[in-house]
Amino acid sequence: MKSNRLSYPKNKINVLLLENIDTLAVSAFQKEGYNVESVSSALSEQELIKKIQDVSILGVRSKTSLTSNVIAANKKLLAVGAFCIGTNELDVQSAALGGIPVFNAPYSNTRSVVELIIGEIIMLSRKSFDRSRQLHKGMWNKSASGCHEVRGKKLGIIGYGNIGSQLSVLAENLGMDVYYYNTSDTLSMSNATACKSMKEVLKIADIVTIHVDGRDSNKNLIGKTEFNQMKDGVLFLNASRGFVVDINALASAITSGKVAGAAVDVYPTEPKKNGKGFTCPLQGLPNVILTPHVGAGTLEAQENIARYMSNKLIQFVNTGSTTLSVNMPEIQLSEVRGVHRLIHMHRNVPGVLATINNILAEHNINIEGQYLKTNDAIGYVITDVNKKYSEGVVTKLKEMEETIKLRILY
Repeated sequence: MKSNRLSYPKNKINVLLLENIDTLAVSAFQKEGYNVESVSSALSEQELIKKIQDVSILGVRSKTSLTSNVIAANKKLLAVGAFCIGTNELDVQSAALGGIPVFNAPYSNTRSVVELIIGEIIMLSRKSFDRSRQLHKGMWNKSASGCHEVRGKKLGIIGYGNIGSQLSVLAENLGMDVYYYNTSDTLSMSNATACKSMKEVLKIADIVTIHVDGRDSNKNLIGKTEFNQMKDGVLFLNASRGFVVDINALASAITSGKVAGAAVDVYPTEPKKNGKGFTCPLQGLPNVILTPHVGAGTLEAQENIARYMSNKLIQFVNTGSTTLSVNMPEIQLSEVRGVHRLIHMHRNVPGVLATINNILAEHNINIEGQYLKTNDAIGYVITDVNKKYSEGVVTKLKEMEETIKLRILY
């Protein structure tokens, strides 16, 4: 029979946080009783394989690559938290097949990104960065040539998710007319106009800003053809993913005058660490604002992400909840009270639930509660049972051909 000992002694749960994740997360994990190590930079694959051997929870940001080799090197990893929006650097499929849910923070930094975009739209419209650089060199250039208000201008938003829709509202408050294209049907915020195609937005907009996700199909979404579809003298902004825009095509469009100004926060290739050595075809071009992937780079955003993500990961460890996981079936669960919770992750094939219940029935175990959710690849069965049962049940469940991982909470 099972004893009353803890199923997961908290002092044996090791947390590794990379890329200078906010100290709020460190405090939250330490308060829970976990052991926490924080590293200021990203790690290479080999460094991570060496470091991750006894890690239960891994926290990363946008510069860490979680590969199948890293996942295979660790048998204790319970969950991964991406303390950012994007997960394209993480092999979420391999993680799922290893029974490791991956969580991201799709809402916590939206305001910070939107404020950066709004500020850049105004600065590009007024050529403020060029004027500033000139003054730093001692040149006084008091001229209104090519400078405009944003009021009354048409803003085209490609990608109308959490960031695009919030940007839409603030832009309208500044007096802009908003047009957007989204691949899925999305309810317009305020007076924004939904367009039937990206081409339609590009032809209408005085200013184009990109806010799409990191799926492979978005690679080079904006290239030479798309820049040619835009108005002459358009302003262009990208704070989504670096590979979404053909950066050489953008440089050519700026040089030719097709694009009158641009603001770019993300790049096809980005350094792993701060320091010198970054090069880009956009450097030195007129009316171009380059920022080093700092869309979410505010204290408020990092604190919000740290608070949200640490709570998500702690919830999963404590209850098995997978709400808003990017790679596992989503189930919201309450705390474990007076029962043992059998958490069974398995390959999603027919008959698994029946097999689980037959094993429980063979051992005369009464089910107090049961939850099942599946996606294309993974099945997730949560079964709350009476505390009294033999170890043979656990062995049988682990030995099922479809089993990926079995956890027990009590």
